[in-house]
Amino acid sequence: MGNVEDDIVNVPEVNEKDNCNNIIIENIVSEKKDQIFDLVMRAGEILLYNGAEIFRVGQTMEIIAKAYGVKSVDVYAVSNGIFCTMNVDGYFFSTQIKEVPFETVHLGRVAAVNNLSREIVMGKYTIDEAMEELERIANIPFAKNRERIFFAGVGSAAFGYLLGGSVYDSLVSFICGLFLYIFIIFAEERKFPKVIKIAIGSAWVTFVAIILFTLGFGDSLDHIIIGAIICLVPGVALTTSIRDIFNGDYLSGTIHLVDTLLVATSISVGVTVMLKLWEVFVS
Repeated sequence: MGNVEDDIVNVPEVNEKDNCNNIIIENIVSEKKDQIFDLVMRAGEILLYNGAEIFRVGQTMEIIAKAYGVKSVDVYAVSNGIFCTMNVDGYFFSTQIKEVPFETVHLGRVAAVNNLSREIVMGKYTIDEAMEELERIANIPFAKNRERIFFAGVGSAAFGYLLGGSVYDSLVSFICGLFLYIFIIFAEERKFPKVIKIAIGSAWVTFVAIILFTLGFGDSLDHIIIGAIICLVPGVALTTSIRDIFNGDYLSGTIHLVDTLLVATSISVGVTVMLKLWEVFVS
């Protein structure tokens, strides 16, 4: 039999102060578990709603949760929803599901949430302060309408020239781009469905291009239309779908790819219908 005195001597000393501090910290984290959960879900919602990649959504949510002492967190995100299970105090598990429509792209908000997550890890924000900052980020405005309209025209002119149009075609594409984005803003304010907005927008800008070309402006109708519709092309959605697929998020990548193909089909339908109508009724 072993010596009892030896066993007592070999027992490591316990620092009662450290134990008390750990208990206090765990209690604080446990009491704020609902706030932590709301904060993490809100961060994921803002990222997903504004066009972030799926892997970025899950990674950022996990980073924020663990920065506030969460024991474990599991995030499953798809293109239009987030499933999150969190274990805050080691005993209590909680799950939330959030539906997130994907219609908006605002990469400035995505970058701001990423910066916030880094600052949270550095200990610069309490839970309440971080939530206030997230709400500020969620309300970061888009550019003013006049700026969006002007740069839509610039983009149309630049792509019209790059894709083989002449300088005159580029100038006409600039005018068409202005008219197109005036309609896009009008449709957004009235909550047009995406497919309807894109189809009517592409038909409208094709009509404007035909009228200007018929009046003698520009050298090539094809190049004018190509430059004019470039603002409708879903470049961010296509890039996101490819990145999601490469990262192994096949479901989300497929959803974004289908959305991209739907938009592309809407553009082609709008342009084709307007050209056919013009050919039938005018030519």
